[in-house]
Amino acid sequence: MSELKNDRFLRALLKQPVDTTPVWIMRQAGRYLPEYRATRAKAGSFMDLCENADLACEVTLQPLERYDLDAAILFSDILTIPDAMGLGLYFAEGEGPKFERPLKTLSDIQQLPDPDPENELQYVMNAVRTIRRELNGRVPLIGFSGSPWTLATYMVEGGTTKDFGKVKGMMFENPQAMHLLLDKLASSVTSYLNAQIAAGAQAVMVFDTWGGVLSPEKYKEFSLAYMQKIVSGLTHEADGRRVPVTLFTKGGGQWLEIMAETGCDALGLDWTQDIASARQRVGDKVTLQGNMDPSVLYASADTIKDEVKKVITGFGKGTGHVFNLGHGIHQHIDPDNVTVLVDAVHEYGKQ
Repeated sequence: MSELKNDRFLRALLKQPVDTTPVWIMRQAGRYLPEYRATRAKAGSFMDLCENADLACEVTLQPLERYDLDAAILFSDILTIPDAMGLGLYFAEGEGPKFERPLKTLSDIQQLPDPDPENELQYVMNAVRTIRRELNGRVPLIGFSGSPWTLATYMVEGGTTKDFGKVKGMMFENPQAMHLLLDKLASSVTSYLNAQIAAGAQAVMVFDTWGGVLSPEKYKEFSLAYMQKIVSGLTHEADGRRVPVTLFTKGGGQWLEIMAETGCDALGLDWTQDIASARQRVGDKVTLQGNMDPSVLYASADTIKDEVKKVITGFGKGTGHVFNLGHGIHQHIDPDNVTVLVDAVHEYGKQ
């Protein structure tokens, strides 16, 4: 494997000294970029884009051609595992992902297969290998998965939801079924991420998009416990260097201390958290990633620079900060505003 030309992202995740704050952006390959929309149209459908290694590689690299980013993230979807378990994933126009066969009973869950990452999910590994080769050491490649709780949410609800009635209903009424599902998912996510690492991912991230809808007690039992299992089961060394793992629970700022106890290397913060107090709370235990409000990118260049400066100043001196938005970039922002953001991070982040 080629030597990394820019490793400041990995160094920051491991709390090693860096020349400036590294930056990447959640959903950096996406609909706000005209070149992405062109490739997506060429692919035919979103899943066709994910399943074609060359096109997935093309869109992964597009933001790096435009911006001075410090990491690439695999272009894929969090619902690849439930899809590989045979739930019939499809995308309804304007409605997001849906499953033809959502999980309703304990017996549905008992019958779920355990997908082999190099078989049913081989297209993801092919994308990782292709991207890693084409990056040729420019920047590190991040692999990722949804968290077990987040995946379970889609699998039980059958798609996106506002009230989480079915999945929380199962959690309260039939915790045995829910724990079985989460246990199966934790084991699938662990082997999936380990396969991404074997294929060339140099850092991994677990997106717990819906952990924040749980009460503190249920979060520990139904979300964090399973992310802890994943962290414990991951391959932590590859290519002669550590493979850092980041956990991100959207809306989970009140649980940073217990998240930091999992053995992860970094925690993602959404924009509802103050980064200075987050750092005070977790000390030097983990790196912090985040956490500018994505809507700042609708504002003027001066405002974007000011908000970048606030986050970097809020974090304070020393290493252990990866700049990112507090969640994914919005579809309708001006791509030129991302240039302002990335350049401002590198300017203000010089230690």
